[in-house]
Formats: sequence, C-alpha cells, structure tokens
Amino acid sequence: MRSIKKRKGLWLGLGMIVFLAGFGGGAWYLQQGAGSDNDSPPGGEVALPSTQGDFSLSQLGEDQLAVLFFGYTYCPDVCPMTLSVVRQALTGLDEAQRERVVPVMVSVDPERDTLERLEEYTAYFGDGIIGATGNQQQLEDIAERYGVMWRKVETPDSAMAYTIDHSSSLYLVNNEGEIRQRVLYSPVPNALRSALESELEG
Repeated sequence: MRSIKKRKGLWLGLGMIVFLAGFGGGAWYLQQGAGSDNDSPPGGEVALPSTQGDFSLSQLGEDQLAVLFFGYTYCPDVCPMTLSVVRQALTGLDEAQRERVVPVMVSVDPERDTLERLEEYTAYFGDGIIGATGNQQQLEDIAERYGVMWRKVETPDSAMAYTIDHSSSLYLVNNEGEIRQRVLYSPVPNALRSALESELEG
C-alpha cells in the first residue's frame, strides 16, 4: 500500500510539473542537443552510484552496449518521452540483442534525484533501466566529455522552484567508453532501434 501511494505521489508530481512548467524550455535543450551532435566528443568512462549499485561502463561485457541518456525525473516532457522510446526500441529487438543492451539514465539533478527516486521513476519504463547520478563535479566531468549541456532555470512562482534545460541525445557506448553512435532526440523509436541493430549486428 505504501509503495502504491508513493507511486501515485510520483505521478501526481510529474503531472504538476507539466502543468506548472509547461514546454517553454523545450526548444532550448532540443536545439542544444541537435547542435552539439555535429561534434565528436571523446566519451570515456562513466562510473557513478546507481539504482543497481556502483555502475561503470567497464563492467559491461565486450559484446554489450550502454544506452546513455542525461536528464532528470522532474522533466515534464523530453525525459519521459525518451525513456518510452528506449523501451519501445528495446521491445523491437530480439531477446539475444536485448540482453546486450544496458539503458542508463544519468540524472543531472542530484539535488532532488536520490537513488530511491530514480529507482521508482525508471521502473515505470522497464525493469532493466538503470538510474545513476553523482556529485556536481562528477557530472560536470562526464558532461564535458560527452558534449552534454544543461542549465538550471529558476521558476520561483512554481511549486518545483526550478527546472533544468538539457541536451537530449542518446549515446551508444561500449565498455571502453567509446561512443559508437550518437542518436538525436526523437519521439519515435525508429532511429534508436536502427542504431542499435547496426551496432549489435556488426
């Protein structure tokens, strides 16, 4: 019963964000995500506390890929949409391929996104999605190496106090931290599924 109440509270909170924050910041982080995709960031190791213990790319098998996404649980639009796309893309793969894919959401809002909250949030999009976050220094280091941008936007008139505009690409990364492909934000799974299939079949 307690778990149900907590989940109801989480979704009520998400609904409130949509109502209060709206979609005004969407243009900024989508533009930033698209613009930065023309670059070739170096990538590298990602090692953070996660909902499944300490996570690091080096833990992946040689035939596995992580799908990295940077966002936050109070995001009103792009984050839940992207996680839904990840779920749909994985559903389109065969079982052997799915076992080789490790989806990871890295929160850029450590002030609010505890591991407990990340666990509840990611569970709505599939049992296999890992939620991870770290301190500001860790996140800034990873963001610089992956070409991720975000900014905190104060919203003093809302119950949430602030939102975060952020770039929204997905990164297919191997256990050596090599970015195999970078997939632009899309509300449909076609591009991600195609990228995954090309890497898993290669």
